[in-house]
Amino acid sequence: MGQGSNPIDPKGSVAEEQYGLILLSLGIMILVTVVVFVLYFYAIVKYRRKPGDNTIPKQVEGSHKLEIIWTVIPMILLFILAVPSVALTFSQDVDYSDDPEVIQVKATGHQFWWEFEYPDLGIYTAQDLVLPVNQRVQFELTSSDVIHSFWIPAMGGKMDTNPGMINKLYLDTPAEPGVLKGKCAEFCGESHALMDFKVIVLSEEDYNAWVEDMQTPANTTVSADVQSGEELFKQNCMSCHAIDAGSPGLGPNLKGFADREVVAGFLEMTDDNVYKWIRDPAYFKGDRVEMPGLFLEDEQYQDIAEYLKTLKLE
Repeated sequence: MGQGSNPIDPKGSVAEEQYGLILLSLGIMILVTVVVFVLYFYAIVKYRRKPGDNTIPKQVEGSHKLEIIWTVIPMILLFILAVPSVALTFSQDVDYSDDPEVIQVKATGHQFWWEFEYPDLGIYTAQDLVLPVNQRVQFELTSSDVIHSFWIPAMGGKMDTNPGMINKLYLDTPAEPGVLKGKCAEFCGESHALMDFKVIVLSEEDYNAWVEDMQTPANTTVSADVQSGEELFKQNCMSCHAIDAGSPGLGPNLKGFADREVVAGFLEMTDDNVYKWIRDPAYFKGDRVEMPGLFLEDEQYQDIAEYLKTLKLE
């Protein structure tokens, strides 16, 4: 699947409407710029001093006609831009929280990761926001610490997530499956630039299968070669990280962790990166990262990494 993160390549109806407004405002600005430059160069050429002409040009103190023209035209252009801007602002400020046909998602910003809760489905996940095609999604946005900003550029505009407050935003998903990129658009600390997430858009059939897999209890039987890693995980990580999608935690929910494409939102999912992330998360995301470092032997970090590789969806 390709990745989309371009606000001028809209992938949903909300983004398409906003893109249309961008084109309108850009067209007005280009028109004004062209007219101003044309008049500017016309005046330079027509009224330039001719060789040998030392006369003083006719002094014109004012023209009511010109003053009316350059006052009325900008007012008309502002009206043309203001009406659709205000209309679109109100048309997209709709709350679908009580609509049973709309997917409900609570997005919580953390330093420096995103938690997604599907309250109607009893599912918690992190970093991967999974949605079906052609579906409206109502987001309930909040923060656990500082101000973040939730943004999926290809699906629509951004909105702040504030600690102790709830903001609401709806977006429509694309008509075709694919992977879009989500961002934090508000500076929130030293690792703000690494606070990315993926929007995985699936067909209706694949989305329903994902929901079923996420709602299936985690497999508690592991092979003998990863039992050491499982025990170390339970002793050191289970207090913050749940492996069942129905359980929230202080840290990201790890249900289906091994199926993800990236570690910590930006590292390629490789054995070495999983090991390095567990060993020293502050190295990658700074001292403000909520995940504390563990004090284990190198082979123990490797054992935990091997166990995490077994956390696949059934």
